[in-house]
Amino acid sequence: MSIARHELHTYLQNLLQPHLFKDYCPNGLQVEGAQHIDKLVLGVTASQALIDAAIERQAQGIIVHHGYFWKSEPEVIVGMKQRRIKSLLLNDINLWAYHLPLDCHGQLGNNAQLGDLLGWQWQGFIEGDGPTGLGLWAELPKAMSAAAITSHVQQKLGRQVLHVAPDDRPIKRIGWCTGGAQGYIDKAAALGLDAYISGEISESTVHSARENGIHYFAAGHHATERGGAQALALHLQSELGIHCEFVDIDSPA
Repeated sequence: MSIARHELHTYLQNLLQPHLFKDYCPNGLQVEGAQHIDKLVLGVTASQALIDAAIERQAQGIIVHHGYFWKSEPEVIVGMKQRRIKSLLLNDINLWAYHLPLDCHGQLGNNAQLGDLLGWQWQGFIEGDGPTGLGLWAELPKAMSAAAITSHVQQKLGRQVLHVAPDDRPIKRIGWCTGGAQGYIDKAAALGLDAYISGEISESTVHSARENGIHYFAAGHHATERGGAQALALHLQSELGIHCEFVDIDSPA
């Protein structure tokens, strides 16, 4: 089964509602390709390796969380960016990217999916941004030690977790925001949370954790943001009947 490009684009825009966000990049169709699509590849980042995987699978479209044309990047199309875009154009592959909209969707979003993976039912937002809020928190059924949280997250994500401990107090209320959201640790502390998880860590994050008395766990930018693209692939295949495949291009970051 195939779908017209404009029909898929309309469906994605209605589903993820990018118009509700002030973002760092354009959300939606970033590179135009074939008019009709019967196979999609989904991934975290529109790297050359993901494009090559789409070419190998003869896909007409790619959907990612991290696309191109970020506000801080050079505008010229040279080097790595030229090679990526050339590969898309030569193979008539559409590229869609959804950044904050794919973080914040209440069911398919990276944050909601991470909560589901860890078995935590979110109860509120850390920061209101868009239709669902950016960053979630939950009260655990029973308090857990930091060592138990570390082990649980590592087992579910399949990677090492860095833990910064202010003390040895148990954890009952925990917040999370995937990817490069370490700066939200102060908001998590202000909410009275015992712990906060994000993907990346900065030097200042260590001091915020220690001085605000909140456990911090860095679980990997890529590892924490696989869930949204995976969930979206399953959703599109179920709802639209087109073949969708999540391709995980591993990253240690």
